[in-house]
Amino acid sequence: MADQAKRVAGFLKSLASEHRLLILCRLAEGEASVAQLIAATGVAPTSMSQHLAKLKGEGVVAVRRDHRSLHYRIDHPAALEVMRTLYRHFCAEAEERPEGPGAGPGGRLSPG
Repeated sequence: MADQAKRVAGFLKSLASEHRLLILCRLAEGEASVAQLIAATGVAPTSMSQHLAKLKGEGVVAVRRDHRSLHYRIDHPAALEVMRTLYRHFCAEAEERPEGPGAGPGGRLSPG
């Protein structure tokens, strides 16, 4: 049981970043290119690259190359389920109420 708890804690730690949550919130809608992720989240390109590498390294996202573009999608079943739940409760709600707490441009949750 301790090993399982350690594994789950590591998984949750990989999600425990405002920028990574923004990225995953967008990916909960479906696959996206790096440029689309940057546009949707406002995360700087250098930072985006680091966060995507972390998520990929943890097995949370998968990448597909299309010529010169990289397209990411959530590839971990538990991550997809968690993000769909978070999306329903926070991201979609923020789109409906752009003035809500934590809402940024376009009604998306923005990093603090």
